[in-house]
Amino acid sequence: MPSEAVLEFWFEFASTYSYVAAMRIEGLCRDAGVELVWKPFLLGPIFALQGWDTSHFNLNPRRGAYMWRDMERLTDKFGLPWRRPSEFPRNTIVPARVACAVAGEPWCGDFVRRVYVANFGLDAAIDRRDVVAQILTELGHDAAAILARAESPEWKPVLRANTERATELGIFGAPNCVVGTELFWGEESLEDAIAWALSRAAGG
Repeated sequence: MPSEAVLEFWFEFASTYSYVAAMRIEGLCRDAGVELVWKPFLLGPIFALQGWDTSHFNLNPRRGAYMWRDMERLTDKFGLPWRRPSEFPRNTIVPARVACAVAGEPWCGDFVRRVYVANFGLDAAIDRRDVVAQILTELGHDAAAILARAESPEWKPVLRANTERATELGIFGAPNCVVGTELFWGEESLEDAIAWALSRAAGG
C-alpha cells in the first residue's frame, strides 16, 4: 500500500516570499491529498552563519528593489493584501513561538495566514504580544492561555529546535518545502514539492 504523502512547510514570518507561499500552501496540499506539517523557524541565526546581520534584501539594494516590486506583482496575481512594512525584517519570535505551540491544531493555518496579512497587508507590529493576542482572540481562542503555552518550558524551546533542524537540512532562506530530506526553496517551488511528495508516497 502506498505511504501517505507528507510535506513540511518551513516558513519565517518576516519573509516576504513566505507570505505568498503560506497563503497558498494549505489549499494546494488539501487539493492534492498531501498532509501539511507547519514548521516555523527563525532566519536570523541562519543569516548569522552566513555573516549577515539582516536580510540579504537589505544588504543588496538591487536585490531588495527587485523583491519589493516582485511582491507587488505576486500579491496582485494571487489577490493578496499588500502594504510594504515600515520595518523589515520585523522580530517574529512571539508569533513564531505561538505557531510552534499550535502547529498540530487544525486552525494553525488560519493563525499563520492572519499573522502574515497583519505584517504584509496591514503593516502591523507582529513582534508585539498584544497584536498577536488580538489575532488569536479574533480567531476565537483564549489568547492569554495560548501565549502562556507558547512561552512555557515545554514549548518555548521548540522554535530553537526547529531553527537548528532547518540548519541541518541545509535551509538558507525561506520559504521551503521539505519532503523527506528533499529541499524545495522558494514560493515558485510549491507545486513541484507537492508533486514530489505524491510521487514519493506512490513509490516513484
